[in-house]
Amino acid sequence: MADPKGFLTTGREVAETRPVAERVQDWNEVYVRGSLLPIISKQAGRCMDCGIPFCHNGCPLGNLIPEWNDYAYREDWAAASERLHATNNFPEFTGRLCPAPCESACVLGIDQPAVTIKNVEVSIIDKAWGNGDVTPQPPERLSGKTVAVIGSGPAGLAAAQQLTRAGHTVAVYERADRIGGLLRYGIPAFKMEKSHINRRIEQMRAEGTKFRTETEIGRDIDAAKLRRRYDAVVIAAGATVSRDLPVPGRELNGVHFAMEYLPPANKVQEGDLTVSPITAEGKHVVVIGGGDTGADCVGTAHRQGALSVTQLEIMPRPGEERNTNQPWPTFPMLYKVTSAHEETTYLARRRAGLDPDEGPSRPGADEEGRVYSVSTTHFEGDENGDVQALHLVEVEFKDGKLEQRPGTERRIPAQLVTLAMGFTGTDQSNGLVQQFGLELDGRGNVARDADFATNVDGVFVAGDAGRGQSLIVWAIAEGRSAARGVDRYLTGASALPAPIRPTDRALMV
Repeated sequence: MADPKGFLTTGREVAETRPVAERVQDWNEVYVRGSLLPIISKQAGRCMDCGIPFCHNGCPLGNLIPEWNDYAYREDWAAASERLHATNNFPEFTGRLCPAPCESACVLGIDQPAVTIKNVEVSIIDKAWGNGDVTPQPPERLSGKTVAVIGSGPAGLAAAQQLTRAGHTVAVYERADRIGGLLRYGIPAFKMEKSHINRRIEQMRAEGTKFRTETEIGRDIDAAKLRRRYDAVVIAAGATVSRDLPVPGRELNGVHFAMEYLPPANKVQEGDLTVSPITAEGKHVVVIGGGDTGADCVGTAHRQGALSVTQLEIMPRPGEERNTNQPWPTFPMLYKVTSAHEETTYLARRRAGLDPDEGPSRPGADEEGRVYSVSTTHFEGDENGDVQALHLVEVEFKDGKLEQRPGTERRIPAQLVTLAMGFTGTDQSNGLVQQFGLELDGRGNVARDADFATNVDGVFVAGDAGRGQSLIVWAIAEGRSAARGVDRYLTGASALPAPIRPTDRALMV
């Protein structure tokens, strides 16, 4: 273990964020560069000799957390990186984007603040890149087998890297103009700068992985023809069909899915566009959906110069402590304040002529622009067909049913509305499912067996396309596990790891 008394002598410290007034003027990551290294070794030393590290089970990747905590405490960064990469192809992605279910399962977290596992992880990998410890790992020999991977999100990239290193010739097909899937165009740069994706892609190219952009299987290439061209196919196309809100006024201009709004903003940062065709500048913005995608829309709207941003959530406000029905080590539904919500509070106070730095350290949800237990009834437009307002009503659960509360209707201004209510399944409009002849499960996901194989011989599925909307750690774990199934299909046996089964689920109640 690291420091045997670390959890007793050292308090929890997390990464320092840049001042709001500074960071809303740019699209760089919100954290102060280098702020973790002075504190991270002591933070890693808080990892206790708990005997049974439940953090292994909280993370679907099975990360060897106590081991790399120990190395980080001793500042043996090369060894820490080796242990980190033993279970995770892209720790710089998860260290920035994952909600850290491992921390919810930390034994120390039973009665103290958990170890800052996520911060330790990102510190190790950033140090590894800086020290030159992350290098290409090309295979020693080629198998002569070919694999096509459809989709270049975390599941597709993980499967491709594992299969390339196993000696197979792998080509990744991506319908967008750049590799990365939602990592590239769905995640704002202030959460993860795209340089992290770019250098991983260069590592994978050096290992032998081929990339084919602007190629959509089902439209540009017939799926059946692709199957005949390759020895195996991995479908990692994600669950990209957005959940809609069929209420009156949905057709008005200015009402968009989150994934219509976020990609153009990212394309501006890539240099493809000067100005996003969908912008919050000078507008009252309403974000419908209280999850991470909704928070991404909030932070994007701030940087585009919105007049105000309000986020709506149909569920009640979560508590700040674990509920009794969500005991340790399950992942609890807790009230959390993201960097975007901090920005909402700061900017709202500044616009009101108040000192934004003198408010309460823990503002209420209303001050963060969040409204809970409400449902949208309809949108209101002007004579040009542009949305101008949103009408909502308070709701509550009674006998397991959602009911409106009479007399609670109200109207809020909205010249831009983003729908961030999740996703319902993989895209079927492009013909991929039909051309392959794939069977779907009851939830509309691509069905698969214990080896991640579909009903079509030689065709496998990984990530959200088979699991449904999930976390980045589950996507990488699925990609790694599906790669083992493909490798065994091609060669009869496999030494690749498979951290999860298709039926595994998160530690949640």
